[in-house]
Amino acid sequence: MRNTLKLKTFDVNNDIEDIKTAAKILRNGGIVAIPTETVYGLAADAFSGEAVKKIFEAKGRPQDNPLIVHISDFSQIYSIAREVPESAKKLADKFWPGPLTIILPKRPEVPDETSGGLDTVAVRMPSHKIANKIIELSCPLAAPSANISGFPSPTSFEHVEADMTGRADAICDGGDCDVGVESTVITLATKVPMLLRPGGVTLEQLKSVLGEVDVAQAVLNPMGKDEKAESPGMKYKHYSPDAQIQIVRGNLTEFIEYVNKSDCDGVLCFEGEENNFPDKKVVTFGTENDSLSQAQRLFDALRELDEKGAKNVFSRSPSTQGVGLAVCNRLYRAAAFRFVDGVKRPIVGLTGPTGAGKGYVSQYLESLGCYICDTDKIARELTEENSPFLGILAKNFGEDIVNDGVLDRKLLASRAFASKEKQELLNSLMHPEIIAIANERCRHALYNGAVASVIDAPLLFEAEGDKVCDTVISVVAPKEIRLERIMKRDSITEEQALSRMNVQHEDSFYTEKSDFTVVNDGKTDIKESLSDFVNKYLR
Repeated sequence: MRNTLKLKTFDVNNDIEDIKTAAKILRNGGIVAIPTETVYGLAADAFSGEAVKKIFEAKGRPQDNPLIVHISDFSQIYSIAREVPESAKKLADKFWPGPLTIILPKRPEVPDETSGGLDTVAVRMPSHKIANKIIELSCPLAAPSANISGFPSPTSFEHVEADMTGRADAICDGGDCDVGVESTVITLATKVPMLLRPGGVTLEQLKSVLGEVDVAQAVLNPMGKDEKAESPGMKYKHYSPDAQIQIVRGNLTEFIEYVNKSDCDGVLCFEGEENNFPDKKVVTFGTENDSLSQAQRLFDALRELDEKGAKNVFSRSPSTQGVGLAVCNRLYRAAAFRFVDGVKRPIVGLTGPTGAGKGYVSQYLESLGCYICDTDKIARELTEENSPFLGILAKNFGEDIVNDGVLDRKLLASRAFASKEKQELLNSLMHPEIIAIANERCRHALYNGAVASVIDAPLLFEAEGDKVCDTVISVVAPKEIRLERIMKRDSITEEQALSRMNVQHEDSFYTEKSDFTVVNDGKTDIKESLSDFVNKYLR
């Protein structure tokens, strides 16, 4: 057990002697818990493998888990990364100092203990004045969150004191952290920049600078069995209290009914919902429509559950929009990805060839309380003026297809449909984005009371949208009826309508892949055709 110094570091000027003491301990190979704007970090000299080992020992952390190197000036990045692309400079100009970590190829001077044995290194510049001053007076610092590994990250001095007394050489008291969740982590060591861990800098903000940004599957899902963590916070279970948490999917009414019928003893919900659970140990984490407040409160709330002695906890599920993605990432890991559905409500795929009359089926389903998500509308949104997605198209089809934030659709079409390969490239860019947006909107609608969500997608199977659906309905019609509908709907000639129909799949392509089929020939009763679907999914 170490004799842990408690250092006051609220003010850079008034508390400079304590700050200098912290810096001296770090220069001499010690470990110090320091405040940052995100969470408290447990710091050591990033270039000393021996010093970094002490972090793992203090936390009980696996040594294959990479750490983040904290710097106080951009020039320090060149001593850490062997390559600093223009995209890193753009991100730094926009978000540093601040809660963004950038992963780059590392220099050989960075020890494996710091990088988790990877060929890359994670770097960020914190905006907290105390953290910056300590780095300035010492050296670049490797620093994960200052908690016992696996437990909720510390956002107050009291948390660090509880976890790190006797483990660290010193703890700097800098008050409460502003952001409340760890930094966003993006890697630039891949062909397409990839978000590995969401945080205070949102996916939307990253796309506004870089254009194309992929999202690692492990952001909202457990890592694969043999998958190696490329970023802190990607392990299977993380940020966890002693209590077992389960995430309940559904709206507030469903959550209340589900929880109060269960034998759980703890509830994690939003502010203003506490009185709905009179016999439970209730803890809140922010307000429902304010993801920033959720981020600031989440780790405190997880620790509070343990303080109240809760053992079996059901939690509300936040939105994944904006900073909400970071909240979900931490909460899902705290729950070890255990989910239950308050009420099982399906996501339904609706597809079929042009002219089959999907619109009639959509209207009927909407009248039953279903939410209809039109993928054609999403495709139009992605190509609207100043859409971040335009940068992705420009990168792949030429910068000149976008002028002053406006897409030259004819120029894009001339290039995208010039060959089969180019058309497949366009589809590989558009389809995953469309389905991801549709899936998120459908789940949001379910959480807010829709009896089902419907993804209306003519190319549902080609875009692999059926993989996010619980069931699929195909709508088909005789060719002569389709021909008449297309000519009337689009005011085109018979020849033009036939040219469209001839490049589409036969009816069997849809019906053989679907669970339900509607033959929309103008005679068949749509309600009767969908009665089996309604009885199975909407009753």
